[in-house]
Amino acid sequence: MQDDGYFGEIVAERYDDDAAMFDPKVVDPAVDFLARLSGDGRALEFGIGTGRIALPLARRGVEVAGIDMSNPMVAMLRAKPHGAEIKIKIGDFSTATVEGAFAVVYLVFNTINNLTTQAAQIACFANAAAHLAPGGCFVVEVGVPALQRLPVGQKLVAYDVSETHWGIDEYDVVTQAFWSHHMKLVDGKLERNSVPFRYVWPSELDLMARIAGLSLHERWGGWQREPFTNLSQSHVSVWIKRAA
Repeated sequence: MQDDGYFGEIVAERYDDDAAMFDPKVVDPAVDFLARLSGDGRALEFGIGTGRIALPLARRGVEVAGIDMSNPMVAMLRAKPHGAEIKIKIGDFSTATVEGAFAVVYLVFNTINNLTTQAAQIACFANAAAHLAPGGCFVVEVGVPALQRLPVGQKLVAYDVSETHWGIDEYDVVTQAFWSHHMKLVDGKLERNSVPFRYVWPSELDLMARIAGLSLHERWGGWQREPFTNLSQSHVSVWIKRAA
């Protein structure tokens, strides 16, 4: 039986309903950034999902491939215009491979945190490096751990509270594990869903990159190259594979 992880049919069917995430003001800067890095080369997305970034990037003329473990998410991508043209490997993006070399491997929207052990995150960097041509780049968009926003002695942070959705993150500062708890009102019924993650610091990511033979090229506070500061809540980091 295929393991779709936490992204089964119900999640896949609703994934594109998040209007904020699919807003062109959110998508276009990421696509611009990745298209510039890709140049005339190919791009590989780890955790391609329903194609939120991959499809508009392909429309820019970039040849895009992807890896994802969720058949339902990939099926949603395939059903979209030109979705069937993208080569996709079903599997764990920390270990699964796609043929050929790429100018860019990218992983967006906190997806690195879906790998819930340090070993798996290290393997992800090694897998990215193995897919990159010399001079190619690995790009990661991920949040900065929200520990400075934790109340003293507490382990819970509410990050979204509305009439139809409560989002609460629960942190374990010893293991760097955290759970994202969602309570959502759907058709008058309250649904609860909890997903495990592992948060990771920018400096830790730099060390993972170094182990994989990559070096930090640039780090920004967002896709429009905003400065990364101690107040930034997320970052876009680019590591480069130097020529041998």
